[in-house]
Amino acid sequence: MGPEILIPISFFFCAAFIVRNVLQFKERKLELEARMRGTGALESPRLERIEQAIDAMAVEIERISESQRFVTRVLSERPAEAPALPRSSQSH
Repeated sequence: MGPEILIPISFFFCAAFIVRNVLQFKERKLELEARMRGTGALESPRLERIEQAIDAMAVEIERISESQRFVTRVLSERPAEAPALPRSSQSH
């Protein structure tokens, strides 16, 4: 066996090796994409519920902060001289 036979045979094996690796890479990529599409469809309702819960919490937090601002404003506008509670006229 001379170089005129070894060169084409080695070229064929190298080309087959490269083609096989490229095809394996594409197959893995397709499997990964299929898995990602499958889990995305299952998690979509779950993510939607999480978003709704976060929106509801944001509304409640805004209500709490608005009531805190109101109480702060009412307390700051109250005259400092006025007593907090009116005194009772009855004695015990």
